[in-house]
Amino acid sequence: MTLLSSDRNILKIVQEDGRIPNVVLAERINMSPSPCLRRLKQLEESGLIDRYVAILNREALGLGIMAFVEVKVPQVADTSIVELFKDAVRREPSIIGCYITAGKFDFLLTVVAVNMTAYSSLAQNILLKLPGVQDMQSSFVLEAIKDTTALPIP
Repeated sequence: MTLLSSDRNILKIVQEDGRIPNVVLAERINMSPSPCLRRLKQLEESGLIDRYVAILNREALGLGIMAFVEVKVPQVADTSIVELFKDAVRREPSIIGCYITAGKFDFLLTVVAVNMTAYSSLAQNILLKLPGVQDMQSSFVLEAIKDTTALPIP
C-alpha cells in the first residue's frame, strides 16, 4: 500500500490517540470526515494498523519493578525445547515482552513485578524453570527516559 501524506498524518495521530473521534481526526488532517474514515479503514484492513489498545500505567497498578531478562536456551537440532519455552513465556502474565535476539543470549524478556521480593520469587520459581533455560541475566529499569509505542512514520 502506497502511503499518502494524509495516511502518514492519520498514522501519527492514531498512535498518540487511538480513540480520537473521526470528526476530530478529519479536522486535524484537513479532510472531510467520510474520506478520512475510508482512509482509516483502509489502513486497518491493510494491516498497517494492527490493533487498538489502552496503555496502562504500570506503577499505578503497583508493578514497581520492570526488568529486562536475557535468557540462554540451548539450540539443539530438536526445536521442541525452544517451542516449549515460547509456549511457557506466552502463558506467563508477568512476562510482557519476549524477543529472539542475536548475540550472547537467545531471548530478551520484559518482565514486571510488584517489588523486588516478588521479582525474586518470579525469577526463582518461574523464569529459571522455563523449559530449556540454561542461563539468565536481569537488568532493572531505574528510570524510563523514553517509553513510547509510537513508531516513526517513513
